[in-house]
Amino acid sequence: MFVSYKWLNEYVDLKGITPQELADRLSLTGIEVEGVEVPEEGLKKIVVGDVKECIPHPDSDHLSICQVDVGEEELSQIVCGAPNVKAGIKVIVALPNSRIAGNVKIKKGKMRGQVSNGMICSLQELGYSDSVIPKEFADGIYFLPDNAVPGEPVFSYLDMDDAILDLSVTPNRADALSMRGVAYETAAIYDKKAVFPEVALEEIDEKAADKINVSVADKNDAPHYEIRIIKNVKIGPSPQWLQNRLMNEGIRPISNVVDVTNYILLLFGQPLHAFDYDKLGSQEILVRRAKDQEILTTLDGVERTLNPENIVITNGEIPVALAGVMGGLDSEIVDTTTTVALESAMFDSVSIRRTSQAYNLRSESSARFEKGINQATISLAGDVAAAMIADLAGGEVLQGGVLGNEVNPENVEVTTNLKNVNYFLGTDLTIEAVNAVFEALDFEYQEADGNYTVSVPPRRWDITIEADLMEEIARIYGYNNIPSTLPSGQTVAGGLTDVQKNTRKVRSLLEASGLHEAISYALTTEEKAGQFTMRESKFTRLDWPMSEDRSVLRLNLISGLLEDLAYNVARKNADVSLYEIGRVFYQDNDPKKDLPLEEKHVAIALTGNRTDKTWAEKAEKVDFYTAKGIVEELIDGLGLSEKISYQTSSEFSEMHPGQTATIYLNDQLVGFVGQVHPKIAQAYELKQAFVAELNLDALLTTEKEPLVYVPVSKYPAVSRDIALLVEETVSNAKISEIIRHSASRFLADVHVFDVYQGESIEKGMKSMAYSLTFVNPEATLTDEEINQWMNKITKSLESEVAAVIR
Repeated sequence: MFVSYKWLNEYVDLKGITPQELADRLSLTGIEVEGVEVPEEGLKKIVVGDVKECIPHPDSDHLSICQVDVGEEELSQIVCGAPNVKAGIKVIVALPNSRIAGNVKIKKGKMRGQVSNGMICSLQELGYSDSVIPKEFADGIYFLPDNAVPGEPVFSYLDMDDAILDLSVTPNRADALSMRGVAYETAAIYDKKAVFPEVALEEIDEKAADKINVSVADKNDAPHYEIRIIKNVKIGPSPQWLQNRLMNEGIRPISNVVDVTNYILLLFGQPLHAFDYDKLGSQEILVRRAKDQEILTTLDGVERTLNPENIVITNGEIPVALAGVMGGLDSEIVDTTTTVALESAMFDSVSIRRTSQAYNLRSESSARFEKGINQATISLAGDVAAAMIADLAGGEVLQGGVLGNEVNPENVEVTTNLKNVNYFLGTDLTIEAVNAVFEALDFEYQEADGNYTVSVPPRRWDITIEADLMEEIARIYGYNNIPSTLPSGQTVAGGLTDVQKNTRKVRSLLEASGLHEAISYALTTEEKAGQFTMRESKFTRLDWPMSEDRSVLRLNLISGLLEDLAYNVARKNADVSLYEIGRVFYQDNDPKKDLPLEEKHVAIALTGNRTDKTWAEKAEKVDFYTAKGIVEELIDGLGLSEKISYQTSSEFSEMHPGQTATIYLNDQLVGFVGQVHPKIAQAYELKQAFVAELNLDALLTTEKEPLVYVPVSKYPAVSRDIALLVEETVSNAKISEIIRHSASRFLADVHVFDVYQGESIEKGMKSMAYSLTFVNPEATLTDEEINQWMNKITKSLESEVAAVIR
């Protein structure tokens, strides 16, 4: 929001307060000022010129030789290339040795053999952006008003001697998106009064209700909708003061009627829209939801295909405007317009937000409808605009505004007391000091024995609860005046909970495996949020997302880690191993639950090489077993190895069906590990990636068996190997389980040391070899005992998986 210091001074007495001082005070009270700019700074020797004579250059088909009165005794000859230069106009002249925008110095010189004493300037050459310059002057020089005095500095005529404050307004302070709102804020800071001159609206006897009928299909879509009719208007350029204000605020002047609507937008924070009444095609206005596939061509000339999420203004049949976002091309104000239908309204903020995002039509109007407007001044803004149009365009305002729906805002009463104020703010304020704050804010209040009932006007719709009043008191009293104190009370030794301790242990285990911690966005797209999910869930969507890329809460951690992998790989960091501990957000189909279920997960993501190439060995790429090994180290470190099992799985469409395993804690699914499906990896611009995700809450809250220490056996351990031929679909986990259940309690370890498929092995079969270690802590094992156990293991393998012992 750009705020003109000179304009603000019309409503609040700023005598003795410099623009920079005002900016500092505003920043200290909660509305950050990003900068203060004086447009004339850096420019010098730029004056008003009166073009007395203009003839074509004899040696050029586009240059003109002008004799210009710049306030000196003799006329000054200037060669100009602008297509719209002519005699009898007042122009901007940069004299010899002047400075224009970009610190460019203008010198006396010759152009095609003709002397040029300076330059006739366009607004761009004074630093104005192309987007704010009136279209008739966009490709040429700018014409100053007829009353401009030759030789005088040009800055006052363009209000370039003003100071423009650039306010960074947060969503909760949308009241500061208007000059009136900033005036109230400034008055409160300096304990002054904001005074707004009344505008007299003169109406003729003819009633607007006889010219138009207004209705609203759903009152929630447009809580307030009103039309005023102004007839016999004459479209033309706005006066210089209005054009100056709009350009300094970053808005292009268009015509007197359209400029008035933009002026009111800045003054009241109330978006208005002007229709050409004769182009509406009927005497009816109906506000409704758009029909599916309905077509509207907006002011920018683009044909939009609408849907029922959009609110439209219609002539009873067809849309003529996209409510709160942009008007229709067929009903725009043009030079031949004679009757104006002026809309002042309030629309559903959520619908406006979605519509503006869907069509990428972000505007000053839609931003204000989204964040909120002052409901108490909707009709007043329309009345003031009608009066200005009648004044600037010579129109006649018909009697009354025609209402389709009306909102009647009331003050909100909020209570607090002096004890709470001082307790929450850590201050020792008196009743007089708190009274002074409410008086500065221009809030009506009642006080009895330190108890306050404050009546908050509709212009401050952000204040609804006691905490909001506390913030206002702190702001106006001054954050810098609140004393700095140390916490008081008894100190208590802090400590970590078991979950916190185990979470730290998880970090240590993963970092010991060579992984680096990443922190990804919890907000993502619906597509990415729905990937790699371990349970069905609705999406938790933000009402006011900054962009569609960050619109829903995640249901997994892996998609964020894959984005991190892609970011690194794109920057030539090809070997990346990351982990993340964070929450995912499940939303059940339970209407009684508003908040999502937050579940803590841990995930890993790997790509590239596991070991680097050296002179002695080749580089090794990460694979399924790398990822599974890291998961096993984590599970073992948490003491859950006996309760965890793995099963091959193809249920995750985002994972490689042949290299994915689900992870179970007893019979509960707690995670998965494997290779990302090549198509998904390609979508993230990765050659390949291996990932795992686990429900950390389930792992950390599982009851563990107590750790029992046993002495190292003083008797020797005995190892036996067994090789078997099984179908290739039989998993190592199944075989290991059979061996453990069949062997005696003295089986200390079992692990596979060879897997073979190829020549001499029947197709569809595989050979597996295992090493079994037996230990008896109380005696030396005999061959007879071990042979007995091995025979039992052999029979179990033959019967349960049809193994052939080799």
